[in-house]
Amino acid sequence: MKRKTVTNKVTLVLAFTLLGVSLYAQQLEVIIDEALLNSPEIQKYELQYKIASEKVNAVNTLPNTEFGLGYFVSEPETRTGAQRFKVSAKQMLPWFGTITSRANYASALADATYVDIVIAKRKLMASVSQSYYNLTANQAKQAVLTENIKLLQTYETLALTSVEVGKASAVDVLRLQMRQNELQQLKAVLAYQFSAEQANLNNLLNRDSTISVKLSEELTIPSAASEIDPENLSLHPELLKYDKLYQSVEQSEVLNQKERSPMIGFGLDYINVEPRPDMNFSENGKDILMPMVSVSIPIFNKKYTSQSRQNELEQREISMQKQDRLNALDTRLQQAIAERESARISFDIQNKNLKQARDAEEILIKNYETGTIDFNDVLDIQELQLKFQMNQIEAVKTYYIQSTIINYLIQ
Repeated sequence: MKRKTVTNKVTLVLAFTLLGVSLYAQQLEVIIDEALLNSPEIQKYELQYKIASEKVNAVNTLPNTEFGLGYFVSEPETRTGAQRFKVSAKQMLPWFGTITSRANYASALADATYVDIVIAKRKLMASVSQSYYNLTANQAKQAVLTENIKLLQTYETLALTSVEVGKASAVDVLRLQMRQNELQQLKAVLAYQFSAEQANLNNLLNRDSTISVKLSEELTIPSAASEIDPENLSLHPELLKYDKLYQSVEQSEVLNQKERSPMIGFGLDYINVEPRPDMNFSENGKDILMPMVSVSIPIFNKKYTSQSRQNELEQREISMQKQDRLNALDTRLQQAIAERESARISFDIQNKNLKQARDAEEILIKNYETGTIDFNDVLDIQELQLKFQMNQIEAVKTYYIQSTIINYLIQ
């Protein structure tokens, strides 16, 4: 009797979609596109970026124009008449380039906010991919369990036949049945885990959690690994975010230097004068019009000196944060590379183990033909094969999940 090769269920190539290795990645690519389109988190960051961009317009304005109106309760008498009321207007103007510096600072903050969108998209793509691979591995494990249950049912039939001719005992049949029950239990647990992971993926796509996810049926490890350039890590958005923050602090300091400069104000006062009734001369009742110029000088400028010191310290802090994050990302990259290669080694070893286990199975089946089958050995070999198959699927899943992490870090 020839046993079907269960690992045929896990032999076609489904390459990591963001590495663009295989046509089987198209389904995952469609799912990722849907997630990016519907994600509330992405939309949240996009709205934050729009708000930050709008602030550029908010700061690109002059200070409020001041208007004043006064009425003389006790009218002061002048040579030309009594003063009735006073109207004034005043406009302060920041030092040259101050408004531009404010706009540049707001724009730098908006640029830093935009990087959050890029980071969120990368994280979402990684999360969707990992969930997808978890589902695919779960599906493959269920398929392996189904095939093993069918195989045990075949062995059970052989055992029943052997009992009838006195070559096996009823205990052998019961052991085979108990083993089937164990596999049915494992399959049921996997089915519940599949439903939970499917709900997680649907939530990442912001859709009903009960929608069935279409999966590619098979996974395997590509024969050639993709090239990895660690230098690309320095261009990671999480690190670029620190560059944008550093630049925003630079713009903050430019603005600080501008704001410590004087402000110039221009104004105009108008005073209404009532004509003197008892006199007749050329300027009787002539209103007063008085242009004004004012200067606001920050004499006590400790505030600006302190702000400069704060900006300097903040730039140093950002530099240290960036280096710390770079070290953490590099460590994670090296771990992912090592774990992916370990998964490839494990996959190859499981392949060898499976071949040897099948050879042992064929020997046992031939022994059955001569009447010397031992069903305890059959159960042991079946258990080993199932273990190797499950380990092989797990190695494939690990390979792709680590590829997802690598892609997040350097693509």
